Amino acid sequence: MGFVWTIIIGFVVGLLARMLHPGRDEMGFILTTLLGIGGALVAGFIGRMAGWYRPDEAAGFIASLIGAMLLLWISRRMTHTPRAAT
Repeated sequence: MGFVWTIIIGFVVGLLARMLHPGRDEMGFILTTLLGIGGALVAGFIGRMAGWYRPDEAAGFIASLIGAMLLLWISRRMTHTPRAAT
């Protein structure tokens, strides 16, 4: 049952991150869910490195949301193509 909750919470976090982060993101259900799960992983990793979380502790909802928004920002920077000056 924990796996199902991970998918549900990941989807909710991914949706909220996409709504709060300005700009257009064309993602389906799977990518949105992976975004939320990835945000939780990033937040947990950063939190453990900073000493906020114990090794067996998961990141919180807000931290996961911030992690997902960070992933969105990074993906936009990597895929953004600058316009040619005219």
